[in-house]
Amino acid sequence: MLGYTAVIIDGTQIILSISADSQLSGRYLSAAIVVYNSMKNKRFFITGGFGFIGSTLVRRLINDNEIMTYDNLFRNALGDDPATKHPNLTAVQGDVLDTQKLEQAIRDYRPTHIVHCAAIAGIDTVVQKPVSTIDINVTGTANLLRAANELNGLERVVLFSTSEVFGTHAFQSSEITSAVIGAVGEARWTYAVSKLVCEHLGHAYFHQYGMPVTVVRPFNVYGPGQVGEGALSTFIKRALSSEDLIIHGDGSQIRAWCYVDDMVEGVYSVLQHPNAVGESFNIGNAKAVTTIYGLASTVIRLIGSRSNIIFQEKTHADIELRVPDVKKARDLLDYEANIDLEDGIPRTAVYYKEKLSL
Repeated sequence: MLGYTAVIIDGTQIILSISADSQLSGRYLSAAIVVYNSMKNKRFFITGGFGFIGSTLVRRLINDNEIMTYDNLFRNALGDDPATKHPNLTAVQGDVLDTQKLEQAIRDYRPTHIVHCAAIAGIDTVVQKPVSTIDINVTGTANLLRAANELNGLERVVLFSTSEVFGTHAFQSSEITSAVIGAVGEARWTYAVSKLVCEHLGHAYFHQYGMPVTVVRPFNVYGPGQVGEGALSTFIKRALSSEDLIIHGDGSQIRAWCYVDDMVEGVYSVLQHPNAVGESFNIGNAKAVTTIYGLASTVIRLIGSRSNIIFQEKTHADIELRVPDVKKARDLLDYEANIDLEDGIPRTAVYYKEKLSL
């Protein structure tokens, strides 16, 4: 853990020194002596910035900071959002596999903070494109970290891992719980394996070069702006049209659901807190737990839908139990998710009702 000495001036914590056992190298050390709780006038480089979580983070930061998004626009959650016309936003269309373009964008922009959201995700896409999943997630992250390592004055690099590194059964799994690698040949696990490699690579850059890397492991994020695949967003969209809600298996699979605003606040915390450097954090809501059947039933009830629930046979490996231990984020970052399903589902339904013109 990064040790530091600080004083409080007018409610703002100012870091005065870093402990001698810090692994930050000299060129990153000066960047670590920064004003904590002051996320203003920074320069953010966000890969996947037009995606679900990335776009929500853009809206969170845009008024007080300069942002460059780097996205291939395969999934575009910002669309015609007012944020796209904000003077603080520079949008670059690019692929993380395009090494030259990515390196040039980072070198020219000279960010103070990097958030790496770009990845192949979504079970259907992963199962259909396992080679692309590994290539984009692993090679793309390696390209980004290599480019970032050429910068001076970099204050934070945030990498996205996944709760899938815990395998099919994960109850109150902490950050030190051993990762579980699924069966070789099962396409679903290429996502978890690729993200686990990225997580190890991020920590390697921290240990070898002193890069101020932190890793977040999202647990089942949902909410407005979710594009592509997602069980809860699919349930909500179908329920709004009173279409059948399809459950694969018997519906007994258990998940903990994290509203996207809570997820972004978790990212915001690791972007600024000195305790986050060199660490991984579970970001999820351990109190918003239900079975998939219970989730479908809750969606129907809260929306007032006439949808029926239909059960179908599973076609690929699934997660039977996934509930995080979030004590580390609470203790080190003073962060905890607080939006429950009874609140988050209606908020999400309002968004999709407008998008679908229902």
